[in-house]
Amino acid sequence: MVNLVAAQKPLLHGLMKMAGIRPKMVEVDPGTIMHFWVPKETLKKPTRSSDKEPKAKKTSKPAVVLVHGFAAEGIVTWQFQVGSLTKNYSVYVPDLLFFGESITDSGDRSPTFQAVCLVKALKELGVEKFTVVGFSYGGMVAFKVAELYPEMVEAMVVSGSILAMTESISEAELSRMGFDSSSELLLPTSVQGLKALLKIATHKNLWFPDRLHRDYLEVMFTNRKERSELLEALVISNKNLTIPRFPQRIHLLWGRTTKFSD
Repeated sequence: MVNLVAAQKPLLHGLMKMAGIRPKMVEVDPGTIMHFWVPKETLKKPTRSSDKEPKAKKTSKPAVVLVHGFAAEGIVTWQFQVGSLTKNYSVYVPDLLFFGESITDSGDRSPTFQAVCLVKALKELGVEKFTVVGFSYGGMVAFKVAELYPEMVEAMVVSGSILAMTESISEAELSRMGFDSSSELLLPTSVQGLKALLKIATHKNLWFPDRLHRDYLEVMFTNRKERSELLEALVISNKNLTIPRFPQRIHLLWGRTTKFSD
C-alpha cells in the first residue's frame, strides 16, 4: 500500500524548487553529513577539470536559517514560509542530525553539538551572517548557535521554545500534559500519541484521517534510538543552567502573543 505522506514528498520538493531552493548534502566532518535546502543561485556546477565540490557562491540577499522542531524535518516544518521568504532572503533549511538525511557517527547528542555542526555546514555553504529562526527543539539549538557564534547571528526568531530544558521544567511540563517521558510525547508510536503531539505543537487543530497519521508515523519518526538519545541529552541539571547575555535582537513568538526583546 502506498504511503500517502511519502507520496507527497516529490510534490513538496517540486514546490520548494519553484520557490528557488535546492537540496544539498554538506560534509561537516568525516562521518557527519547534513542535508540542506539552499538558494539555487548559490550552487555552482562542477567543472570538468576538477572533481572537487565547487565552493558556494554568495548572494546579495540577507540569509535566513530555518531550524525545525522534533516532529518533522526541515521543509515539512517550514513549507508554508519558504515561498514568502525567498522573495527577500536567501533561505537555508537544514535537517538537524538524525532528521531527514542528516547523520553522524559521533556519539555526541547535545544541542551544542547540533549547533556546532549546523554552523560548520553554513560556513561551508559560504554563509557568514544570518538570522536564525527556530521552532521547539530547533529553538533550543538556535539559542545555542546565537550563544556560541554571536558574530554570525544578527537576529533570532524563536517560536514554541525555551532557552534550555532543565530537570524541573521537564518534569513539570510532562506532568501537566500527562506524559511520563519526553520520548513518550515527542516520539509517538500510535495514532493517538501523534494526535496528542500535533495538538500541542500546532496553533489550530486540523482533522486528518487515521490512515494519514499512520503514514506520517512511518515516514517522519525514523532513527528513534538516536532521537531518544537527543531528548535525554537535552535535559540539564537546574544547577548547570546559565543564562547568556545575547547581543542579538530576539523575537519570541508564543501563541497569540508576540514579544520583542533587545
